[in-house]
Amino acid sequence: MEQSKIIQVTESIFSENERVAKVLRQKFADSGVLVLNLVSSPGSGKTTILERTAADLKSELNMAVIEGDQQTSNDADRIARTGVAAVQINTMAGCHLDAPMVEKALESFDLDNLDVLFIENVGNLVCPAEFDLGEDFRVLALSVTEGEDKPIKYPVMFMSAQAILINKIDLVPILGFNMDECNDYIKRVNSQAKLFELSARSGEGMENWYQWLRQAVRTKKAGKK
Repeated sequence: MEQSKIIQVTESIFSENERVAKVLRQKFADSGVLVLNLVSSPGSGKTTILERTAADLKSELNMAVIEGDQQTSNDADRIARTGVAAVQINTMAGCHLDAPMVEKALESFDLDNLDVLFIENVGNLVCPAEFDLGEDFRVLALSVTEGEDKPIKYPVMFMSAQAILINKIDLVPILGFNMDECNDYIKRVNSQAKLFELSARSGEGMENWYQWLRQAVRTKKAGKK
């Protein structure tokens, strides 16, 4: 009886999330805003990637950020200091964002005046893989400090990503990180993902990421017409 009840509750949660995600996807399509769901383990540097991206592209793209963390507004405060609008979602004990949370946070933005909306998910390589947020792309950040084998340890998350940012490449000589081995593991689980090797701190490789982002914005805008 108890097991049956748990299954029913879980199915209800997923069903409601999918319903809201479908509504959000249509809303994003109508406004022509590109939406990226940024996922990673804690400490990958995804907030630093967003900071650098916001600072470098804010003169050419209208951007906003939804930040997800269990507690504090630290990451939203960091983004706001770049001049880009940011709103914080605190999930308390929750290990991921869901579509209803994002829907509520959208009240802070005028989607019609945005080119890109970044959703920085809670740092976790498990739970966020199961929750659609209505995004156009799921972008996964992987730090070289995490080791080469993360893709085969957490295959579901890596399989769900359309773009993968291998961050902190400035540390490769210090750590002895094997980039070829890491790329091979990624291709084993997801041969279709676009790969970017970069350092948000030094700026190395960021332009390739920016070029992809610009093209994705143009494609999304063209689809609205």
